[in-house]
Amino acid sequence: MKKSLAYSLSFALLLSIAVPATQQTAHAEVKKYKNCKELNQDYKGGVAKSADIKNKGGKTKHKPFVSAELYEANKNKDRDRDFIACEK
Repeated sequence: MKKSLAYSLSFALLLSIAVPATQQTAHAEVKKYKNCKELNQDYKGGVAKSADIKNKGGKTKHKPFVSAELYEANKNKDRDRDFIACEK
């Protein structure tokens, strides 16, 4: 009886810790930037759609931040259509 109670309490504790973290990330909104200058203040190398993407434009100073959701929100700033928005 004591073991089953301990197991159920442990499971409930783990579940209560895990659920708020997943809900918090699910409700986080992706920021849409007005222009590349604003985006580069937060992400110096721009935003890439995935880690596999290679820059078509040549050398860059900074590595891009990888986030498909953030890229989709700001894909209109990807002038050369290489799936990296506002690369520097």
